[in-house]
Order: sequence, then structure tokens, then C-alpha cells
Amino acid sequence: MWARDISPLMLESYQRAARVILANHLVTTTYPDPLALPLLRRWTTELRDDLLELFGYRLEVTETTARLFTAADRLDPTTPATSGDRPFDRRRYAYLALALAALGRAGNQITLSELADHVAAEATQVPAVDLSTERFTDRSALVDAIGWLTARGAIRLADGDASGWASNPDAGEALYDIDRSVVIALFRPPRALQHLTSVRGLLAVADEAGTTRETARRVRRALVQHPVVYADDLDDDERLQLALPRTAADVALLTGLVVERRAEGIALIDQSGRLSDIRFPGTGTIAQVALLLAGEIADRVQDPDAPAPLRIPLPQGRTDDLAAQLDTAIPAAGVLAELADEAPEPRPNTQEPLVTYPLIEDSWIDDAVAELTRRFGRTFAAQWQADPDGLRRRSVDLLDAQRLVRKVDGGVLVLPALARYRGVVVTVRERALQPDLLTES
Repeated sequence: MWARDISPLMLESYQRAARVILANHLVTTTYPDPLALPLLRRWTTELRDDLLELFGYRLEVTETTARLFTAADRLDPTTPATSGDRPFDRRRYAYLALALAALGRAGNQITLSELADHVAAEATQVPAVDLSTERFTDRSALVDAIGWLTARGAIRLADGDASGWASNPDAGEALYDIDRSVVIALFRPPRALQHLTSVRGLLAVADEAGTTRETARRVRRALVQHPVVYADDLDDDERLQLALPRTAADVALLTGLVVERRAEGIALIDQSGRLSDIRFPGTGTIAQVALLLAGEIADRVQDPDAPAPLRIPLPQGRTDDLAAQLDTAIPAAGVLAELADEAPEPRPNTQEPLVTYPLIEDSWIDDAVAELTRRFGRTFAAQWQADPDGLRRRSVDLLDAQRLVRKVDGGVLVLPALARYRGVVVTVRERALQPDLLTES
């Protein structure tokens, strides 16, 4: 492992490069910032070897891009792509894929209306997907997909305004320069999609599956892909690897993260704030309400004067249910049956659900968010002051994504890491009144 041989004076630079590529997977001359690609090019050889050894990831670096080809061991419904603060739905993902295909066949420039026409034509070939430029919702979803591509440098706005086109396609227009190297780097699936009969075919299937080396890689991947890794989510071999000090220590040495080890599992704490795509605690109304709600839930679980919450085990099959939903969206007409890969079977979960967790009911959460709104609502963004149901839903989603709670029918199950946020103290800064400059003397 190269990280052990790098001098202490240079180690921080190397760790910063590792965090950049692990956080973004794609780095260009402008994304996530102009300094990122030169930093990665400085450490290409060392990073390529260490990322392959520790995680089984493949790193490709060119003059204009750096692309990390990762491996997923489980499907995760809590990490959708986003544009601004809007998570992608099925329509936006479809438009993103079709826009990439259209850009790959285009020239050096393309107008937004021309791109929309290409996407609309291709969408007719996919069951249950269409794009009508007459519908604002469709135009808005396409603009979100275009914004995702623009942020990563696949296209650059040369003239016009995408939001103007979304509001009125007859009056608004936008012209984009296409960076073909970024477009090519973005869409590089590990397998031919026309050969897949199940989304499970995109999950990691290593030639040495079942070996100690691959088990250790799965655990290390979990440590950098998830905010918390709970021992109860792992099988026996993975729990053994998680318990070994070297497993987390190697990841910490590569990334500069701090290992926080508890009886229930391990979290790698990013003090730089540059590795995670969601910083928690963070700024903004959603993050602040989620933090306050976490403190309220922790107090409720430990309240000796309240009835003890019902305790139940985590529901099984969350990943299986998600895979089944995604498989129903596969356009079967586009699958080449003669070359189709056999869908891998899910790894059986032989663990008995012996561990139980406190259940906090939806009604209690509704009351808690309503009380937080009453006490601190004047500090919330106007959007969320007018949408308390959306505020509650997005706050719980954030806690679920951070593996602090697990959403279930009727409420949430409180997971051990939530205890880190008990006793949250709130300080509201009051803005000082400015003297009235027009007051008569």
C-alpha cells in the first residue's frame, strides 16, 4: 500500500486526492473545482494501485478527466442523484440517460430545444417513458438532468438560459458546448446493458468472491460508501473483517478520516467535510430540522418517565424489494435474449433478526416536527414554513440516509448512531435592529 510509504509531509496531499476521487468518481478540468484534476494527476500511479488493492476500484486518468469505476455490493435507495435539492425520480434518470446518448452523437454544440427533440424521439422507444415539450413538468425534469450534466462539465452553457426555455420554450433557448471526453467518461457501464435481465447484474461479482481478500474489500467499500457500518448488517465473515483493526485503519490511512468504533459498528468521521455528498450536521432548514429531530428522538428513547417504545427487528428484504421494482422498469424489448447474462442470486441472509430497535411512531414525529416549527419556525426557509409535511418527510429521509433511523411502516426504527446527537443545544441568533436612517431628529 503506497500510503504507508509516502512521507508525512506529503501524506495530507495524497489523502486529499483520495477523498476527491472517492467523493466524486468523476473529476474534470472544472468539476468539482479547477484544482482537483491536477492534484489527482500528481498521485495517479499511487492512487490507482491503492484503490484497486483496498476496494477493487479501477481508476482511469486522462488529460481532461479522472474516472473512478466503483463497485456496489448492495442497492441503496437513500442516495439518489440530485439537481439542486431535488432528488431524481424515474423520469429524470431516463432523461439523463437519453440526453447522454444524444450528446454522444451530436457535434461540438447543441441547443436545448434540439437536445429535447432528440430525447423526445428516443423516449418513444422506451415503454412508459415520454417527453412532451408542451408539458412544463417534462421540461423541468429535462432541465434538471441537463443541470446535472452541466455541473460535471459534460456541457457548458455558451448562450441563453435553460430556465427560460423551461418556462416558455417558444421564447427561451440555450446553447451548449459539448465536451466529448467528459460525455464518454460519464457513461461507461461495467457490463453491456442489453445483456442484463436484472439490476443485480450491475452489482459487484468478483472472480474471487468468497475469499478473505474480497470479503475485506466489501467491508472497506461499505466504510467509504455508507455513513455508518453496523455489524448486524453483515454476515459472519464480514463481521470478522470489520472487527479487525487493520480493516478500518487502512481506509483511514488512505483517506485521512477518523475511525469511530463502537460496539454496534464503525463510522469514519470526515473532519474535512469533503468526502461525503451530504454533510451532517449541515446548514439549511432540512439539515437543521433533522438534527433537532434526532435530538428529540434520542431524548424520547431515553426518557424514563415515558412508556418504553416498542422494540422490533429491522425488516428484511429492503434491497430485494428495490431490485424487484427496478427490474420491472427494464425495457425487455431491448434485451438480447441470446446474450443475456443470468441474473446473480441475492446473497442469502442467514442471520436471525435477534437485535431489536425502538420504534418511534409517525404520529409522535409529526407532533415533534410541529413543536420544532412552533419554536424555531421563524428561522426556517419560507419554502418549508409553508410546507410542514414536506419538511417532516425530507428531514426523516435525511436521517434515514445517514443510517441514524430506518423508515418502516408506521414510523422509524432508531439505530445506535443516533445517540451521537442526543442533548442537541439550539442557539438562535437574533438579528440586531438597525437604526432607522430616516428617523427625524
